[in-house]
Amino acid sequence: MNIFSYHLIELPLFESVKRIFSNPISKNTKGLIHSEYMTAMTLGSPILSTSRILIKQVAVFMQWENEISLENYLEQDTFGKILSKGWHVRLSFIREWGKFSGFKIPLDKDKLENPNSPVVAVTIARMKPFEVPRFIHWGRPVEKLVRDHPGTTLALASVKFPNTVSTFSIWKTEREMTNMVHGHSVIENPKRHSNSMKERERKDFHFEFTTLRFKPLSEFGKWKNQSNFIPFA
Repeated sequence: MNIFSYHLIELPLFESVKRIFSNPISKNTKGLIHSEYMTAMTLGSPILSTSRILIKQVAVFMQWENEISLENYLEQDTFGKILSKGWHVRLSFIREWGKFSGFKIPLDKDKLENPNSPVVAVTIARMKPFEVPRFIHWGRPVEKLVRDHPGTTLALASVKFPNTVSTFSIWKTEREMTNMVHGHSVIENPKRHSNSMKERERKDFHFEFTTLRFKPLSEFGKWKNQSNFIPFA
């Protein structure tokens, strides 16, 4: 079965900087369909702050032909062994909005048991350079909304220069995530996300953009000394 995986790991500063300029993941990795190697960011933080781009924290989003290929990569590949010491979640595809080159969206879609099941959301986009200021204006309020939402257990952003941006969030239930998207959450200023999407429809910020929704399959390791971000029953 085709699966996705999302990895987080903290590396020494020199190593993390080196890998930004030399992607350590070979395109010829057996069973790998596509990967995005990114630097983690703090959602909602000021643009010109040391907490915005976290150079030592690495986020890797990957698609695999099957779970065995992922297992072999983590056990046998040099960088895969490094990733195996961090945290990751394995994901089964549910839905897609938009398009993003590289990933091959499976024809077979998984389903959640019910709206109270946990769900994982990933957005990824290639920015139009001249739209960055406008994107920041509309995007930061949404970042704060997702970061502070009581329905998330883990939420972060990531970037790959020059123009790739992404978000990752784990939600306790699909219902809570859907309410957030449509502006129905019982929190302050709940329509930040829906307003931003209307602005994107009016004039797009991106060359390409997709939102992917996943069913979490399993979780491994620790991130910042924490684990069990997925609220499995």
